[in-house]
Amino acid sequence: MSSRESLRRELAPLLVPCIPWSAASGFEPARPLVEEAIALGVGGVLLDGGEQGAVRTLAKELQRRAPHPLLVGALLDRGAGQRIAGGTPLPPPAAIATLGDVESCRRAARLTAREARTMGINWILGPVCDLELRDQNPAVGTGAFGRDPRQVEPFINGWISACQGEGVLAGARHFPGLGRADADPLLGPVVIHASSQALKELDLPPFRAAISAGVASIVVGHAAYPALDDSGLPAASSREVVQWLLRQQLRYDQLVVAAPATEAAAQPGAAGAPFSPSTVTVQAVRAGCDLVLDPGPLGEALDALVAAVEEGSLDRAQVQRSLRRRLKWAQWAAPPNEWRRPSGADTAWGGLVSDRTLRITHGPLPPLGMVTEVVVVDDDADGPGVLPSRQRLVEALRLAGHDARVAEGPTPASGGPLVVALFADAHPAKGRCTLRPETVARVEALREATTAARRPLIVVALGDPRFLAQLPVPSPTLECWSGDRGMQEAAARALLRAR
Repeated sequence: MSSRESLRRELAPLLVPCIPWSAASGFEPARPLVEEAIALGVGGVLLDGGEQGAVRTLAKELQRRAPHPLLVGALLDRGAGQRIAGGTPLPPPAAIATLGDVESCRRAARLTAREARTMGINWILGPVCDLELRDQNPAVGTGAFGRDPRQVEPFINGWISACQGEGVLAGARHFPGLGRADADPLLGPVVIHASSQALKELDLPPFRAAISAGVASIVVGHAAYPALDDSGLPAASSREVVQWLLRQQLRYDQLVVAAPATEAAAQPGAAGAPFSPSTVTVQAVRAGCDLVLDPGPLGEALDALVAAVEEGSLDRAQVQRSLRRRLKWAQWAAPPNEWRRPSGADTAWGGLVSDRTLRITHGPLPPLGMVTEVVVVDDDADGPGVLPSRQRLVEALRLAGHDARVAEGPTPASGGPLVVALFADAHPAKGRCTLRPETVARVEALREATTAARRPLIVVALGDPRFLAQLPVPSPTLECWSGDRGMQEAAARALLRAR
C-alpha cells in the first residue's frame, strides 16, 4: 500500500456522510455511497429517514463490514418516529418544556434512545441547545427548550443523562448558539451580531449545561460570530471558536463535530466566493473539529484532507487526537440488542405525553357532530423535503369509529363544526416563520363560509405556535406543536373528548 493510500485510510474516519432514504426505493439509490463509505473506512454515517426494519438492516451491515466500530447517527429531536417509520413520535422539545416536568424530558430521551439503539442507531444529534431568542428566527423553532437559559438547563441536562444512560451518544447543537439568527443557515450565510459578553451570558450557558452533563459530542454550526472571530469564517471553520472558546475556555475534550459541510458550501466565504464542501471539510478539521458531517463527495473531501496533511497545513498530531476521540466513543456506544427494549408502557406513554402538551385557546372546543368535515390547509406544501402524511388526523378519527370526511369547505352533509387542519411548521430550509398570504386568505374564507352556514369552526394548528398567532381573527383552536403523526393522533383524541 502506498503512503498516500495509507494516509487516505488514516483520515477517512474523520468523515460522516449522509445516507438519504427514498420513500419509493428505500436506501437502494444510496447504495453506491454506502459501498464507497465502507471501502474508504469512514467514521460513521448520518441516516436521513428510513423504515425501522430497513434502518436496522443497514446499520447491522455497516457495522459488520466496516474496518472499525462506526457511529450511526440520526436527528431525532421529536422521538424516533420523527424520521423513522415504525418509531414512536414525540412532541418537540418546546412542547415538553411547557409541561415544566424534567422527568418527562428524561423519559422522552430514554424512549428515543432505546428505540434508536434497537435499530442500530448509537448517536442522536440532539438535544438542541439553542435558545429561542427571536420570534422571527427561522432556524430554531420548536426544537429549542425555551428562551431562558436557567429554565432550559435542567431539561438539557436531563435529556443528555437519560439518552447516554441507554448507551447512545448525544450531540448538543448548534454551538455557540443559533438563537439570534435572522436567516436559515441551510439557505444562506448567517451572521450573529452580538457582543462576546452577550453570547457568554445568554447563548453559552445551555452548552455549559451539556458539558456538565457529560455530553459525548457537540455540533458546531456554520454561522459567523464577528465578536468571537473577526475573520468572517463560520464557527465550525474557526479556531477561535473551536479551539479557544470550546476546547480551552469551556474545557471540552470530547467529540467536536462540524455541521454538514454541504450547508456551508452554499454560503459565500470570507472573500465573497462560495467554498466547496471539500474546502469546508479541511477548514473544519484544521479548526479542531473531530468529525465532519455530510462532507460532500467523499473522494474529493479525502483528497483535500490528504493534500492538507502533505503540505503541512493540517497538524497530524491533532488529527490523531481526533481519531482517538472518535474511536473511544464508537467503542463506548452500546451495541444494538433486545435488552431494555421499549415496552408497551413506554410507547403508550409517548401518546399520553403528546396529549398533555396540547393547548386549547379561544375555546372551549365545540362538540363534534355526527359527521365531521376536515379541510386541510397546508402552509408547508411548497417546502423542501418529505413531510408527514396530512391524512393521519382524519384516519385517527375514523379508527375511533367517527364519521370523518376530507372536504374543501362546509357542505350540507354535516351540521357540526368544520375542522381546519392547519399545517404550518418550522421545517429545515423553509426559510420563513410567517404564514403565506394565501394560507391566511384560505382560513379566512373558510371562516366566512362556516359563519354563513351557521356552523362553528375549529382550527387544529399542527405546527409552530408562532404561525398560528398570525391569523387575524381567533377561533376555538387546538394547538398541537407539530404535524407529525403522533400530534395528529393526539389532536383526534382531543376532538373526540369534546363530543
